[in-house]
Amino acid sequence: MVPEELIPARDFCQYHNIEYSFIDSIQNSGLILLERIDQEVYIRAEDMAKLEKYVRLHYDLDINFEGIETIEYLLHKMEELQMELMRLKSD
Repeated sequence: MVPEELIPARDFCQYHNIEYSFIDSIQNSGLILLERIDQEVYIRAEDMAKLEKYVRLHYDLDINFEGIETIEYLLHKMEELQMELMRLKSD
């Protein structure tokens, strides 16, 4: 039995009209983690928003995988800096 917090990758691909190779490439770059249960691949519910953002970046804005990795790194870095700034302001 599959937990409710897992979404079949096949369903995600059909819904967004994308190839599975896109999701596989995103996983290979370390941006999401896929689960495998009984020969089926699943996406964790917590990764859905990120994956949908990556789909838009790649297919709507034509950004390659290296560009997506860079954008994700910069957004993460910016979030860290904002948290540090808030911490310094509160001291």
